[in-house]
Amino acid sequence: MFPTWSDVCRIIVCVLIVSLGVRVLCYCFSYLSGCSVRCKLSLEELEALCRAEGLYCKDLGVKKSNVNDFEVEFLCDYKKTKEEEELYLVKWRGFPESENTWEPKRNLKCPKLMKQFHLDLEKELRRHKRRSIPKKLDKEVSSLLVQKAKVRQRLQRWEAHLNHTRNSPGRIYVINDVDFEGPPKNFTYINNYKVGQGIVLDEMAVGCDCKNCFEDPVNGCCPGASLQRMAYNEKGQLRIRAGKPIYECNSRCSCGPDCPNRVVQKGIQFDMCIFRTENGRGWGVRTLQHIKKNKFVMEYIGEIITTDEAERRGHVYDRQGSTYLFDLDYVEDVYTVDAAHQGNISHFVNHSCNPNLQVFNVFIDNIDERLPRIALFSTRAIRPGEELTFDYKMQIDPVDTESTKMDSSFSLAGLPSSPKKRIRVECRCGSDSCRKYLF
Repeated sequence: MFPTWSDVCRIIVCVLIVSLGVRVLCYCFSYLSGCSVRCKLSLEELEALCRAEGLYCKDLGVKKSNVNDFEVEFLCDYKKTKEEEELYLVKWRGFPESENTWEPKRNLKCPKLMKQFHLDLEKELRRHKRRSIPKKLDKEVSSLLVQKAKVRQRLQRWEAHLNHTRNSPGRIYVINDVDFEGPPKNFTYINNYKVGQGIVLDEMAVGCDCKNCFEDPVNGCCPGASLQRMAYNEKGQLRIRAGKPIYECNSRCSCGPDCPNRVVQKGIQFDMCIFRTENGRGWGVRTLQHIKKNKFVMEYIGEIITTDEAERRGHVYDRQGSTYLFDLDYVEDVYTVDAAHQGNISHFVNHSCNPNLQVFNVFIDNIDERLPRIALFSTRAIRPGEELTFDYKMQIDPVDTESTKMDSSFSLAGLPSSPKKRIRVECRCGSDSCRKYLF
């Protein structure tokens, strides 16, 4: 559940109207920087309270037209009577579980929920090595089905929150058909870098005067001003080798939003799914659309911190067996991006020793070479449903006649920040070229 402060305030007002004697549902702590709210009840319990008292609340979806409606939220249990009639235990939306009722199949008009219930049931029965559905489910089985339904609800709410928060065209879906893991704790979805304490982004780029940056670039457009070539072709696909920087047009440029040299700044264009992996790698990301070779896929977003702070956090993350630290060492090892608790969908992208994504350093409004934006581009055509991966220990061959001083040190860029002594993490990417260990 991810209600905003304004949403919670409206809900509280609705519920407190119930009576002067109603218990306090929420309380908040005020600070100079704002307010934070901690709810005593879930949104489902607040909705149930509104329905019980006949109150309407737009934010909870309780209207005059549906306040007395009975809608199936999920199915909890199943049994057959002696007469072979199929019954389902129903959790009604907006009502507490104490109001659950057994209903005959013929009365239920929820084919999708029923199909999902039986898929979950079949999977659970297979786990118990049972082939047929019993006339009455064991309490353990029905309890697990309820648990699964509740996890699915939480993930659906999280999915809605992610899509409400994102600022790019690509839609996000969430699915977990593997275990009972819900939305990650202590993770906030953000769309842009969050600058840490003591770090200032003040190196603004100089705009170009091109009318058509691709066909008639003035002085080489923005890439030329930095002694680089245009990174994209007319279809927005990369035409430079890995290791070369990308300089896009920026807010000071004369060109418009449709300029072919504006790619990364337009955000994620593809629909993607955050899914639970089956081999113990936690969450992963798969594309739901075809991605052509050399296309921009996503940015690696997080909090920009100093390398000293990254070293401190790295030791903590090592003990937890995970890391989300990404060194910004394009010219100097000064800053690091930490996506552990604040980031975008790239937070969930797994490692592979044979990845389909490649890291590039990108400069747009900020041309401080110590603070590039980290963009992930496809290395080949990627099919719908295929998992997206990049190499956590990416290496770039610096031997090239066109290499510049900046390019030669890019061979280190893209490595997750690593303390001198770190725990060896087993790699489970499954590729033929697997190195067996991440670090």
